[in-house]
Amino acid sequence: MLDPTLPIALFAEATMGTLNAKMSEGILRYGRNPVVAIIDSTKAGLRARDLCPVESDVPVVAGLDDAVALGAQVVVLGTAPSGGRVPPEWMDMLQDAVGRGLSIVNGMHDRLEPVLGGKLRPGQVIWDVRVPQGDMPPIAMGRAASLPNTRVLMVGTDMAIGKMTAGLELTRSLQALGHDAAFLATGQTGITITGAGIPLDAVRVDHAAGMVERMVMEHAAHDVLVIEGQGSLLHPGSTATLPLMRGSACNAMVLCHRAGMDVLDTLNETRVPPLRDVIALNEAVAGGAGALTPARVRAIAVNTARMDAEAARAAISAIEDATGLPAADPVRDGADRLARAVIG
Repeated sequence: MLDPTLPIALFAEATMGTLNAKMSEGILRYGRNPVVAIIDSTKAGLRARDLCPVESDVPVVAGLDDAVALGAQVVVLGTAPSGGRVPPEWMDMLQDAVGRGLSIVNGMHDRLEPVLGGKLRPGQVIWDVRVPQGDMPPIAMGRAASLPNTRVLMVGTDMAIGKMTAGLELTRSLQALGHDAAFLATGQTGITITGAGIPLDAVRVDHAAGMVERMVMEHAAHDVLVIEGQGSLLHPGSTATLPLMRGSACNAMVLCHRAGMDVLDTLNETRVPPLRDVIALNEAVAGGAGALTPARVRAIAVNTARMDAEAARAAISAIEDATGLPAADPVRDGADRLARAVIG
């Protein structure tokens, strides 16, 4: 976990405002640390709000010199190339940062501590977020199914569609309504924001459901658990949704969908089925066609970031008509409607 008082710079070279930089956007919106700069030389001179839907005037700067001048003590790798590997061209910047005494938060699959750790000074850290903590658990055995609480899994029609964002907003609304709710992070951005969780895509597949199960059991005392979703059952490259379903034994789900989307973002030949069919698919798989804990999709979290207010209202209304379920954009409108549907 990172000291929440340390000022950070988000490294998002050539990607700020794109889906690749969703970690930067998530930290800007929900992170605990003060953000003093965004490093993206292609957009230097702009502000965060100019590039993504966040109410933030954090400046975009050209490089590490500018970030340090603004007080940065930590560099967070806030963008991820396809595959999540550290590009060789980043290493000069990372070595420079470590040499200046800055700490590094690394959400990539490649570990940096073994490479740069020998150069650290006292108090300086490299946090490789995607390194699972503790021993590998045994395979999942359905233990969470016996819990009396509500376990809400965020599922989606695609990757990078807002499952973490919707889950954090849902948790906030549940807490504001007086419920003992906790958010369980399963990806590098959520872990960086909350300081805890499991990097599910770095866990061996045989142990993935068991890792989720252990996390859920460790938080069993909460009345409501909101489990961050990963991937999508519709995506041919996604493997994470099933272990989340099995390990959490979820008994409720919220479907996350980008308004107006009819094909997957990076696979234009893969059509998104009607949302009623997507709901039926997730419910059938989560419940094992009747063999396991039944789980209903209770509401739809709609990502309308690419729409104006009028178009967003129309899209949400159309989704409610098509599915018969409550729908809302939790960022634009808050998640109280979703929270009441989950608990009700």
